Amino acid sequence: MNVIWLLLKASWLNVSIALLTGLISGACSAQLIATINRAVSGNSTDNLVWYFAGLAFLALITGVISQFLLIYLSQEAVYKLRLSLSRGILSSPLRQLEQLGASRLLATLTDDVGTLSNTIFVIPFLCIDIAIVVGCLAYLSTLSGAVFAVVFGFLALTIAAIQLLLNKMRKFFDLAREEQDRLFKHFRSITDGIKELKLHSSRRQEFFTEELQVSAGASRDYNVTALNTGAFAIGIGQLLFFMLVGLLLFFLPKFVPVSGTVLSAYILTSTFLMTPFQNILQRLPAIFRANSSVEKIERMGLTLASQAEINSTIKPVETARWQMLELSQATHSYPGETEDSKFILGELNLKFHRGELVFIIGGNGSGKSTLAKLITGLYVPESGEILLDGQPITDDNREWYRQHFSVIFSDFYLFDRLLGMTNHDLDKQAAEYLREFHLDSKVEVKDGILSTTALSQGQRKRLALLTAYLEDRPIYLFDEWASDQDPFFRDIFYKELLPELKQRGKTVFVISHDDRYFDIADRAIKLDYGKIEYDRQNR
Repeated sequence: MNVIWLLLKASWLNVSIALLTGLISGACSAQLIATINRAVSGNSTDNLVWYFAGLAFLALITGVISQFLLIYLSQEAVYKLRLSLSRGILSSPLRQLEQLGASRLLATLTDDVGTLSNTIFVIPFLCIDIAIVVGCLAYLSTLSGAVFAVVFGFLALTIAAIQLLLNKMRKFFDLAREEQDRLFKHFRSITDGIKELKLHSSRRQEFFTEELQVSAGASRDYNVTALNTGAFAIGIGQLLFFMLVGLLLFFLPKFVPVSGTVLSAYILTSTFLMTPFQNILQRLPAIFRANSSVEKIERMGLTLASQAEINSTIKPVETARWQMLELSQATHSYPGETEDSKFILGELNLKFHRGELVFIIGGNGSGKSTLAKLITGLYVPESGEILLDGQPITDDNREWYRQHFSVIFSDFYLFDRLLGMTNHDLDKQAAEYLREFHLDSKVEVKDGILSTTALSQGQRKRLALLTAYLEDRPIYLFDEWASDQDPFFRDIFYKELLPELKQRGKTVFVISHDDRYFDIADRAIKLDYGKIEYDRQNR
């Protein structure tokens, strides 16, 4: 099982110790049954009492040690898995993450890891139950070889029959997990598209009945079928155990010579085995579900690792040194439904200089945001290259190259902490910018933490601008930043803030539709469906 392999990767030595102590606990339990049999047979002595107490104490201690070790290992494995998966996402190319989709990533991070975290703690108890079963079978093998062969053969047939049902159960759990990705996609549609759904009743009803309800129903049906199969397997297991007791009581003595003492020992031990065996069957559905989650996580992890970017040591960015950024025959494309509908940005041959204010303009779908991601190093050119002062940007230095940029995209995310800041007097500097951006009456910064981010979109963009200013990097890029600002602050942005950044030697890229402000730029680049319509110098 992949769940067991997950524990072994965490620490095979501790797993071995835990399994050994679990087996000792199971063996002690089996010996307790043997001791009970001796006492019932009238062979009780004073020493037997102490032997019984010692076995009980040893079974308790070894069982607890095994559980403690496996509980720690299981939670440690989940902890490492969460970090590994998160690290994989953070180190994967943006384009690959966009192709995977937010819903798949979210389902893996929340549902799969959550299922694993909530389920993996049963493994210690499962190991103890298996050890008890093994120990009891070992004890039975010492009583009568012929009877044990019959009992073992019957148990083997029982396990084989149950295994067929368990395989079917696991198949339906896998199908339910696949459906979970689609369900999370619909959940995101609810949260991200709630305004559109509320404004269109037919769309809302059709989405609910033909998308969400269908996917939720399929997930429910797969899980119900899997759990029903598991319940049937448990019932079959109980029935077969009673059949085993009946076999021992009524049929076996007619064909195999066996003493009453041995027979009673077999019946007592078999009855005792019903509890751990039933526990194993009851816990297997949870284990199978966790196993499906592990396989999904591993597939996601391998997908992420296959194209992971090289996170080399980042040397400090010297803001005053660079002079020219160049895109040489750079292209980037998005696949379409047909070859003719494939969107291609480029070939681009552009040069930008330090202290330049550049507007990137064009209609929707012209490639402005794609160009922004290409310039900032978030997208890797499919052909051509990016050069900084003549140095080609490759996998070895792309992380360093990205540190030159402070960017506010149109779909920006606002953190409630000023992370990664090394500024001295950070709170003081933040307070000054809050006053400049007219946010000092709404937000405070203490120990680098914003008091609130629950603001209007325009105010949230000003908080993002605060973060960009505090980063103080050599190149700034604003993607439709002013679109949510009131006319007063929009005017401040274009006529005061942008010229101020330029005077400080910053290179500034502005994606904008505000044509009334185009004349303040040093240069305007207009795109039309991935091609440069013109590259015009204003001054």
